[in-house]
Amino acid sequence: MEKFDFAFAVVKVLFFSGVTATLSLAFAPILIKFLNKIKFWKKKARESAISGEKAEIFYSLHKEREVSVPRGGGLLIWSSLVFVIFLTFILAKITGIWWLEKLNFLSRKETWLPLFALVSASIIGLIDDILVVFGKGKYLGGGMSFWRRFLIISLIGLIGGWWFYYKLGWNQVHIPLLFNFPAGIDINIGPWIILLFVIVTLACWAGGIVDGLDGLAGGVFASIFGAFSILAFSQGKIDLATFCGSIVGALFAFLWYNIPPARFYMGETGVMGLTVTIAVVSFLTDSVLVLPIIGGILVIEVGSVILQLLSKKIRKKKIWLSTPIHHHLEAKGWPPYQIVMRFWVLSFVFAILGVAIRLLR
Repeated sequence: MEKFDFAFAVVKVLFFSGVTATLSLAFAPILIKFLNKIKFWKKKARESAISGEKAEIFYSLHKEREVSVPRGGGLLIWSSLVFVIFLTFILAKITGIWWLEKLNFLSRKETWLPLFALVSASIIGLIDDILVVFGKGKYLGGGMSFWRRFLIISLIGLIGGWWFYYKLGWNQVHIPLLFNFPAGIDINIGPWIILLFVIVTLACWAGGIVDGLDGLAGGVFASIFGAFSILAFSQGKIDLATFCGSIVGALFAFLWYNIPPARFYMGETGVMGLTVTIAVVSFLTDSVLVLPIIGGILVIEVGSVILQLLSKKIRKKKIWLSTPIHHHLEAKGWPPYQIVMRFWVLSFVFAILGVAIRLLR
């Protein structure tokens, strides 16, 4: 890019990160007041584990906070981004001002798909939050069943994969650092990329279990989207970089009110939207195979649950006191803020390492 274009691109990413953060900070007190007014929190803490047995340790640690702090904070993140992206698009179209047109980052090639993933999954998550709060559904005391959510996320992944392959023309996966190819190679997998898209979407959605302590999910997701913003920028995908940067800005604003003691929780409306969007962005930056590194904390969290379930099934005993692993550390006596800040550090290290590997030439 030319120097002016490069400078404008940097300004564009940083500007919208700041705008989204500012808007979210201004809107947060209103949202918190509203969520408290309608008592948008669980009526009782989760008492059962995913395997169906009693989650006594988790319940003892969270029985008070779960029923006094509202969920639905994820609304702050995706609604702020949606407002900013469409407001900029409309102003650019109405006014025809050149710099507004350049600032517009709603584009078919780069941001239509992640925006669809974010909004659709977030709305499904909001519906689940409403069902949980008002005691509907059977799964873990309220909300949609696991399999219903599984099927919905699979459908979103299928639609995304179809668009990715047939509309955007993507059919290959980049494999970094492959033996004698230090820059990596690209493997054409044809329509199989649709299946891979669905699998990665489901895997990222599973990583939503990271939302379990005040401030934990916000910091982890911020590092992941920050990493993908850098990767998108390095590939000249400025609209996508701006999209990811705007999410980071909204997450920082969310964290202002979510760090201990949290004023609200992210809820499924935040978790489902963000995790599904991570999967989409990893494909758009051709970084699927470094996603497990960039999202290393999510892998550790999900891995701890899988190993725990396998151990209980095969060995008939637990590996950890409670899962995901941050609850084990909490049960061992680690202060929650210490767990959160150390996980933040690890998440940023993983993100930096993943970006470095993907950018290596």
